[in-house]
Amino acid sequence: MQGDASVLHADLDAFYASVEQRDAPHLRGRPVIVGGGVVLAASYEAKARGVRTAMGGRQAMQLCPDAVVVPPRMEAYSAASKDVFAIFRDTTPLVEGLSIDEAFLEVGGLRRLAGTPEQIAVRLRERVRAEVGLAISVGVARTKFLAKVASAVSKPDGLLIVEPEREEAFLLPLPIERLWGVGAVTAEKLHRLGIHTVGQLAELEAATAERLLGRATGAHLHALARLRDPRPVDTTRRRGSIGSQRALGSRPRSPEELDLFLTQIIDRLARRLRERDRVCRTVVLRLRFGDFAKATRSHTVRFPTDRTSTLLGVARVLLAGARPEIDQRGITLIGVSLSQLGQADSIQPELPIDWDDGARLDTVLDAVRDRYGAASVSRATQLGRDPGWSTPVLPEHE
Repeated sequence: MQGDASVLHADLDAFYASVEQRDAPHLRGRPVIVGGGVVLAASYEAKARGVRTAMGGRQAMQLCPDAVVVPPRMEAYSAASKDVFAIFRDTTPLVEGLSIDEAFLEVGGLRRLAGTPEQIAVRLRERVRAEVGLAISVGVARTKFLAKVASAVSKPDGLLIVEPEREEAFLLPLPIERLWGVGAVTAEKLHRLGIHTVGQLAELEAATAERLLGRATGAHLHALARLRDPRPVDTTRRRGSIGSQRALGSRPRSPEELDLFLTQIIDRLARRLRERDRVCRTVVLRLRFGDFAKATRSHTVRFPTDRTSTLLGVARVLLAGARPEIDQRGITLIGVSLSQLGQADSIQPELPIDWDDGARLDTVLDAVRDRYGAASVSRATQLGRDPGWSTPVLPEHE
């Protein structure tokens, strides 16, 4: 691991809501909710009233009745993200994007050219504010993990430097939830064991943490608690999977509605594969039931594919298998991710006999959408129906 604090974690504040407030001056200083039936994002004014991402719209309005609800504008968020990432890459060639609104930057080799990491971070925040009109929080530390924690602690619109000699004093008193990888289930398990802070986990022996949390999770979290994170900023990482999901609210959904949502998701994902000359082998169906328990179902096909019909067929079989649980427990979210991605030239020649027809149809539909817009052609079952929204994503190479 490096000897000085030279890793930056830059994270845009309340990204979707901040873009809305930037573009509509009358929204500034007011509580803003992006999304209708389900909260996709909330401004800090709304968050202060208890509104949170993924909360139902009715509950959000009960907490914050004076909130302004705006529909999502994914193209605007994507454009803002590209502008911010252009500043990142102009700051240093070593940029690792995590999502459309956050990235790691390595600036340790820029002292003679650009100054100290703190000076670079200050200028970065000033440029994002001046050139893109958005607030961004930055954490600076010796490791990626500590930099990410520092940026979270500094929010909103802050800058926090964690020098090596201050690492223990900064990290160990923090709640255990601050550890990268501790979700609600793991946090509850640790709380039952009397472990509430990072320092309390760090006091355990590694073998004890592994026995309590499982070998892989225990080893990972214990290493982070003891300030061990050797991962460098990775500028070459390719996306291992792509996915999309749709929150459904709490009302019952018919099989026909669920099939419509599934086809909308698969249509978008399959087109993203083809746009990037990628194929996949594994389809993962992700569900959240009415009691907020989560489940996944997956299937791996014999040959890599980018065909809409093949992927939709697999997803429909997975959804059918989950139908008894959905009927019993209800459903609040449906999502699909495609993994085991590869290049399109990895498709094997021994494909099912309908490959030519399916590929030809996808090619024609893609060409029409490229020329006349994504909404120019759709399935008959989707006519007049809400197409949902598609989260903007980073390019595969930054």
